[in-house]
Amino acid sequence: MSFAAIANLVVFALLAGVLFNFRKPRLSLGRQILLGLLLGAGYGLALQFLYGSGDAAVKETLTWTNVVASGYISLLKMVIMPLVLVMMIAAVVRMREVADLGLIGSSVVGILVGTTAVAALVGIFVSNFFGLSADAITQGARELERAASLTSRYENVANLGLADTLVRFIPSNIFSDLTGARPTSIIAVVIFGILFGLAALRVAKEDPARGEKLREAVLTLQAIIMRLVQMIMALTPYGILALMTRVVAGSNAQDIWNLVEFVGASYVAIAIMFAIHAVLLRLAGVNVRSYFKTVWPVLTFAFTSRSSAATIPLNVETQVDGLKVPEPIANLSATFGATIGQNGCAGIYPAMLAVMIAPSMSIDPLSFSFIVPLVAIVAISSFGIAGVGGGATFAALVVLPAMGFPVTVAAVLISVEPLIDMARTALNVNGAMTAGVLTGRWLRKGAKA
Repeated sequence: MSFAAIANLVVFALLAGVLFNFRKPRLSLGRQILLGLLLGAGYGLALQFLYGSGDAAVKETLTWTNVVASGYISLLKMVIMPLVLVMMIAAVVRMREVADLGLIGSSVVGILVGTTAVAALVGIFVSNFFGLSADAITQGARELERAASLTSRYENVANLGLADTLVRFIPSNIFSDLTGARPTSIIAVVIFGILFGLAALRVAKEDPARGEKLREAVLTLQAIIMRLVQMIMALTPYGILALMTRVVAGSNAQDIWNLVEFVGASYVAIAIMFAIHAVLLRLAGVNVRSYFKTVWPVLTFAFTSRSSAATIPLNVETQVDGLKVPEPIANLSATFGATIGQNGCAGIYPAMLAVMIAPSMSIDPLSFSFIVPLVAIVAISSFGIAGVGGGATFAALVVLPAMGFPVTVAAVLISVEPLIDMARTALNVNGAMTAGVLTGRWLRKGAKA
């Protein structure tokens, strides 16, 4: 290892020591996460300034800081499936009527898909406002290679319709799905958890004594899983420090500068969608300022990790403890929101790309005949993205060909994907939490009525 890399790692260790010094009770977890984000961003910028992008010393440094980043993400992935399974079983066991489950599920999915359609409209009009065009992006050798790669990937998902995707949601081997073997594994585990819980309810009705023992066992297991989640969450500030260092120090500044207008427009669209979430929450009687103060640690983690699935544990915990959302609703909104109706990845991004390509296809991107089918395709495909591997790129691979557009522009934008994907993931997660809060409010009002 070079002397420069050793010196860099010493600085990283000192920054981690600063975070450790500010652990609870000196700072709340949310403030620790913010401090970790700022320290990581500053450290990453310093590496860029001192060495430049792609320098060997930076790569060597990131190799070791990634041990912390990747290790933390691995711990979160470790707990996701057990958490989802146990929480879903516990949620169903606590329900008195099966009809409640269908009501909650339909409400959550309806909000997720509906807000994704709105996000598509936001992407359409922001792209038009900024005058974004695919023709303005220079396609060099790198981009053409990426386009060829995306084309081959598209061939693998082109024949997957909504019906095929729905079939993939159904678990055929729960042990395989518990390992996350398929893109739809989370949904499959949710379905198995619901079925298991329903079976437990039937046993409880037939044999109340045995049902009570089963209920106690499930709740005890749930308490253990939540304690494990809390232990892992205590490591979040250090994970954020390492993740933010990787994002900033590993970014290519020239690529970002070349596509700065698209990056800026994307963030404007994402900010507008956050505002729409806030309006929906306010109309439901939620204190918006208090809401965002509560969910800030979740959004910060989503921003740096770029993983909606990895955010599920913190998402559920925050909804239940911080936002007082009932556990069944929190579990469904967090898990469905990680795979269905993602406002940023499945809504804004493919819509913006379609608008950028439309003029080159002699199509008016503001015409009614263009907007209506695009929004419809985005809404439908947002329900099926989980079945084809997930992510904004795959959303583009589904939406653009459905509109008769080429996928080449998606390859050009891969160089700035990490920078935009951070904010998109935070929006996806906020959409899931918004769906949970709104569903909880509406069902409570319905019960009172």
